[in-house]
Order: sequence, then C-alpha cells, then structure tokens
Amino acid sequence: MNMQERLAAARGDVEADLVLRGGRLINVFSGAIEETDIVIAGENIVGFGSGYPAREVHDLDGAFVAPGLIDAHVHIESSLCTVPQFARAVVPHGTTTVITDPHEIANVLGLDGIRYMLETAKYGPLTVYVNVPSCVPATAMETTGARLEAEDIADLRHNPWVLGLAEVMNYPGVISGDEGVLAKLAAFHGRPVDGHAPGVSGRQLNAYASAGIGSDHECTTVAEALEKLRRGMFILIREATNAHNLQTLLPLITPATSRRICLCTDDRQPADLLDLGGIDYMIRRALQAGIPPVTAFQMATLNPCEWFGLHDRGAVAPGRVADLIVFESLADFRVKRVYRAGQVVAEDGRMLPWSGSAMQRQPRVRSSMNVDWDTLDFAIPAAGRAVRVIGAIEDQLITEHLIEPPTLAGGLAVADPARDLLKMAVIERHQHSGHVGKGFIKRFGLTRGALAGAVAHDHHNLVVIGADDHSMMTAARAVGAMRGGLVVAEGDKVLAQLPLSVAGLMSDQPIEAVRGSYDQLLRAAHTLGATLHDPFMAMSFSALEVIPHLKLTDLGLVDVDEFKLVPLWVE
Repeated sequence: MNMQERLAAARGDVEADLVLRGGRLINVFSGAIEETDIVIAGENIVGFGSGYPAREVHDLDGAFVAPGLIDAHVHIESSLCTVPQFARAVVPHGTTTVITDPHEIANVLGLDGIRYMLETAKYGPLTVYVNVPSCVPATAMETTGARLEAEDIADLRHNPWVLGLAEVMNYPGVISGDEGVLAKLAAFHGRPVDGHAPGVSGRQLNAYASAGIGSDHECTTVAEALEKLRRGMFILIREATNAHNLQTLLPLITPATSRRICLCTDDRQPADLLDLGGIDYMIRRALQAGIPPVTAFQMATLNPCEWFGLHDRGAVAPGRVADLIVFESLADFRVKRVYRAGQVVAEDGRMLPWSGSAMQRQPRVRSSMNVDWDTLDFAIPAAGRAVRVIGAIEDQLITEHLIEPPTLAGGLAVADPARDLLKMAVIERHQHSGHVGKGFIKRFGLTRGALAGAVAHDHHNLVVIGADDHSMMTAARAVGAMRGGLVVAEGDKVLAQLPLSVAGLMSDQPIEAVRGSYDQLLRAAHTLGATLHDPFMAMSFSALEVIPHLKLTDLGLVDVDEFKLVPLWVE
C-alpha cells in the first residue's frame, strides 16, 4: 500500500483494511490507558477514533492493546534453535521484534554465520535486527573458528537489517585504547554500540563510556546500574536462563530513570521460552511488583526503539507498523493475540499461518566439527603435589578457583567421583589442530559416565566432563558424529543426545522437539549423579577456564583477572 492509499484511509475517504474496536490502548506516549478504536491500513496504523469504514472489524470487547514487545538484546543461538523455530516460541508470547547479537555462530563460522542468521530471518513473522559481533574471538586466548577485525565487519553497517555494534565485551581493550577495538568502534561511529562491562566503575567507566558505548546489560546491582545510567547509558535489564537480574534491579525503575531502561533476555533456553515466556514474563513480573503499567510497557517497546533508532515501531500511533498485542488483564498479563504488520500471527499461545512462511530460507552451512580424533586422549600425567580445580557454582556464570590434591593411578592424575573430582577437557573443533585443554572440576556431581557438548561460550569448542576417560571418549565421538550437539554417555553407551547440526549450536527441528530432547539429556545426567540443575549450562560456561589455545604448551587454566594461562599443577 502506498502513501496516498494510507492517507486516504487515515482521512476515512476509503475503507481501511482493519479496525480494532473497543480496546483499551496502553499509550506509551501519553502515559495513559485510553479507550479507542485503532485503524490499520496495509502494514501500518493510520488512525484512532470511531466511525471509520473498514473491510474487517475485530471487536476487542474491552481488552487491552499494547505495542508488540521488543527484546533489546538476545543471542538466538542460545535457544538451541534456528531463527524460524525461535520465532515460533517468542511470537505467541508477544515479542514481534528482536535485536540479536549472532556472537556465538560468528565465533564458529565468522561472516558466514552472521549472513546465515540474516538470511534465515527474512520473511518471517518475527522482525530480526542484527548488531554485529564485536568480539570474535572473545579473548586473545580462545581458539575459535574465525577472527573478525574492523575491516571484516565494516561493510555490514550498510545492510538495512544491521543496526550497530554488539556488546563490546573487551572492556579492558576499550579502556586501555587497544587499536583493534578502537577501529571497530570507529567503523560503527554514529550507530548504536552496545556495552558489556560487568563491575566496571569510576574512571574506567568514564573511559568506557567516552568511547561512545551507550548501553549495558551486565548490571547486577542497583548501584552499578545507576552509575552507568548517570553516564548516559541505557540500562538493559536482563532475565536470562543463566542470569536472573530483574528482581534485583526492580528498585532501579523510578519515574526519573524508567525511560532509560530496556528489557532483554540475552540467553534463554527452550523450556523457559515455551513455559515462562521471554519479555512478556519480565513485564508480568514487573507488574506484579507494582511497576506502573505504562512504564512496564515503555521499557519493552518505546525505550529500545529510541536507543536503536527504530522510529517505525515501539508504539501504537499513526504511521507506526501495526505490530500489536492484545491481552485481557494487567493483574495476570498473558498475551491472547498478536498482530504482526496488521496480520494476526498468533492467538491463545499458538502460531497461526504466516503469509511469508513459504518464502523463509534455510541455507546450508558447512560442517563445523573438525576434530583430530586420531590423536585425542584425555590422559593427564602426574606432575606435582596439587592441582588447580574449577569449582562450579549452582545458577552462576562464575566459578571458584580451588586447589586439591590429585588422585593418582599409574602415574596419571585421574577423575575421582568419590571426591566429586571430575576430569574436564576442551577439544579444539574448528581447525583440526589436535589441541586439547585438560583440567579438573568439582561440584558437578557425576558419579559415573560423561557429558559432552559443542556449545561452550564463547569459543564453542567440544567440551567433555566425565568420571572416566572411556565414557568421555564415547560422549565426545557421539557429538562429532552428529556434526555437533549435546550428549550423555556411560561406557560404550549413549544415554541421551540432542543433535545441533547448524554450527554445532542449533537444531532446525521444531522447538518443542528440541526442548523434549534437552529434558531427556537433563534426566540422563541426573541419573548419573549430576547435582546441578542444568549441568550443560554449567559445562558451557566453565569451559571458559580450560581453553585449547594454539600456543598452549602446558596444561592450564585461564586466570581471567590477569588474562593469562596459569599452570594446572601446583608444587
């Protein structure tokens, strides 16, 4: 529909396509809840008011209407699903637009991974904008499938679906003026640049903000968030599967601060997406905590649009895209119907046929499992009186640094399930280098068997944790045979598995099937004694500390504070 046709519909000279009659509008501009009809022509809202002629009328009978929800920062890969399946989970819950950072697939496939995400997002019921990954690899110590410098990513800023630069995780590089980091910032000068600066404050925060970084989603305390907000940064409150910050940060939301706050899910897995929801879950929690309704919806609609410059959406107003949600109660906020560009795409929690679905593209990606199986072994020769051990912590991304006496057998340091001392290995899977990092982990709980997976933030090498080398090898080889995935094994037997053939990170199967397979993995892991609620999530993030770096000559752990490798053995 062209502009002349939309204007004619707005004037009432011709029939509009659709009128939503008798709704109560959450007006994020006026701050009020208003009773009005909403007039839609083509993909756009063209007016408010009664008496408009229309080809179709939907009687809302007093239900609430709000803008479609916007996730301000999400890694779609963490859903373990491709974009179309991710959309099937989030659209029925009211999310109509996401700003995604394809950081995970870029660390496996580089520019090909970013292009894959852009291509698979086309023509779907979910609008997907991309922020270009800024840290591939995340640190100089990681062995990834690609390295992206400023000259590699600069041309992406011309893609209409690319907004800016994604979370700048290398905050030490920003603060110290690293030339490579500054070149990436310069390449996206004038565009939104998202931050990632956990715990950074004072003069270091001044330097970080001075580089033009305008948001942060890593705040864990109100004091930290206020300090960043005072420096002009948008605060993206996160409620992920692995990081729950909403409850702690609710006191941050006041009349003075709320318009600089957005909501995001960051990393959210299938069970949470399907059972709890995403941004709608955060709004529900905020409303239950007493946050004013219009404020709650502003944080999930208008605010992120203002940060990212998306002035065609984020509100219900003439000229804006007709992305809308309908719901019946503020006391128990549940999305009943979702409109995307004026079409009903979901109702009562179910996706409906989408006119563009036949055009959705599923390009193939190359295999990302390149392991040198012939040289792989998990033996750790004894070389000291004590070893450094990773201490897993339930529901935390951080771990503890422990020092323990090893259990020895035949001149080797071995796993000792009786002491909850398990062996851990990270196998380089991108370049067929044969490099392996080995170490030990506690508080994981396995009494027998092994877990393995190709999902390991941020390098996504092949990670194995086990009670014996035989089970570890079975699990690792099963992951390789699937071209990536997650596995639970004992001895020669694979007990449960989830194939993730797209970059070793995602499945193209229905998200309900992915969720079912993941549940089976968790049950199998707990049968083997795993005590953590989600041992695969813990394994993924613990793998940050045992990295198969190409220059690694000794077995070692990563000392994150000192940014160096420290020896496994302690004399």
